[in-house]
Order: sequence, then structure tokens, then C-alpha cells
Amino acid sequence: QVQLVESGGGLVQPGGSLRLSCAASGSRFNVYAMGWYRQAPGKQREMVASIISGGRTWYEDSVKGRFTISADNAKNTVYLQMNNLKREDTAVYYCNLGLGHIPTGWGQGTQVTVSS
Repeated sequence: QVQLVESGGGLVQPGGSLRLSCAASGSRFNVYAMGWYRQAPGKQREMVASIISGGRTWYEDSVKGRFTISADNAKNTVYLQMNNLKREDTAVYYCNLGLGHIPTGWGQGTQVTVSS
């Protein structure tokens, strides 16, 4: 069974950047079917970015132009580059299967806190 492990979160000031990574232990996964989700306190988990067929990408409106999802198949890793972070980006970030797929077991996520 694939176990997803997210990393790269932390505390950053508004306007700062972070790069999240998602790797798998136990097995390989299709990096080109993956997405990133987040869950803020008191809110439901939402998808913010996904790799879709043909290598295209999808982004939730609030992160368009600021976040970039990418994948390294050789490293079996998916990334989320987050620039110009805002306080409202504060959340626990998770990776899982993206658009067109049904998410499987969730990892622990990685906390992103945007605060001055």
C-alpha cells in the first residue's frame, strides 16, 4: 500500500515562499495523477492544485498565479511551489490523487503557517 509523506511546510511571513514535497513509501505512484489539498482550521479539505491528463495542470482560483504543481517521475515525488503566500493560505497541506481520481489513504500532511 502506498503511504504518502508530505514535507516542506513551516512558518513563513506574508509574501514569502515554500516548496512542499510529496513522496511515497512502500510503492511507486503515478505522479501525473496527483494533486495537492489543504485543510484550514474549521474548514473542509479542498483541492488547490492537480496534474491532469496530458501534463496539464489545474489550480483553484485563489492560488492561480502563485502556486505551481510539478512532478519528478524519476524521484517519484510531487511538488507544490507556493509563492506570494497569504495568511489565508495557512492550513495543513496534503497530497493525494487529483482531479479525475478518488483520493486514497491520507498522509499526515504538512503544516503551513503564514504569519508576521
